[in-house]
Amino acid sequence: MPYDHSLLSDIMATGHGFGKVILFGEHFVVYGKPTIASGISKKTVAVLKPGISPGFHITDNRPAAEGYIAKYVKSQTRSVRLMNEAVWHLNFDETPVEVELGGDLYCASGVGASAACCVAMARAVSEHFKLNLSEEDISLCGLEGDKAYAGTPSGIDNTCSTYGGLIYFRKNLKGGDNTMERMKLGRPLDILMVSTGITTRTEEAVAGVRERKKKFPDEYEKLFDMAGEIVERAKEMLAEGNLTEVGGLMNANHELLQKIGVSHEKLDYLVGLTRRNGALGSKMTGGGLGGYMVALFPDENTCENAAKVCEAEGYKVIRARIG
Repeated sequence: MPYDHSLLSDIMATGHGFGKVILFGEHFVVYGKPTIASGISKKTVAVLKPGISPGFHITDNRPAAEGYIAKYVKSQTRSVRLMNEAVWHLNFDETPVEVELGGDLYCASGVGASAACCVAMARAVSEHFKLNLSEEDISLCGLEGDKAYAGTPSGIDNTCSTYGGLIYFRKNLKGGDNTMERMKLGRPLDILMVSTGITTRTEEAVAGVRERKKKFPDEYEKLFDMAGEIVERAKEMLAEGNLTEVGGLMNANHELLQKIGVSHEKLDYLVGLTRRNGALGSKMTGGGLGGYMVALFPDENTCENAAKVCEAEGYKVIRARIG
């Protein structure tokens, strides 16, 4: 049945998706361990208008690490198909659209850029076609679309991208509802995210961990249990506002990520650099093997000073305050 064109928005539609930072628990979350993550104010914006030729056409003008956008062109196209099959159910040959991606989220591995892109497009599609998608539907779009990039995403990226804020998250491996709890902070967090400039594929990092876990099951089980304990302790310390303890737990989390083979020499260098310049704690964030790291500082001034040091060495940074 042809789509009722009278339902289309008469003006350009827009949507946004927040970037994210994982403070604790990346990789371990895939196996049912808890994680703590947050949306950040930097976001991807999608602007959608009616197209001229059949199809869903994307112009990607996001600020990004060298090679990032080109590397994910096929994944981006597939993400649209996955979202359409799961939620939208639209015929873009009959009702073509053109989408321009932009925003102030610097896209590189580890900042939730793929989920932010999917969520932004989902919001724009919902507005344009008057689908009235709920926030839960938007998050589902982010999850389905992110499969094109991450293989089997945990669900934390699309959750942060959709809802923002600080979130305690645990994936239900038995197929039921995931645990998602909004967290309260005893004190705001001044954080700095620094990009290595290395673009990686999360699914490759996840696959590597899976292989090594099968090869060394007992050793990895201990590491995964330790990661879960770190998250639970961090949850308590964040609520109390004990940033010194939180920083120490971030350092411990980074050591575990090194042990499961997902860090990188540039990540380790930046972790050391930020610690030497006042960070209470620093660690890689996201899939690893490159991408971003995150550092926690006692105050905004110390964070800014460290940011300038990193920028002076040519690294792209994101300054953020959580809470």
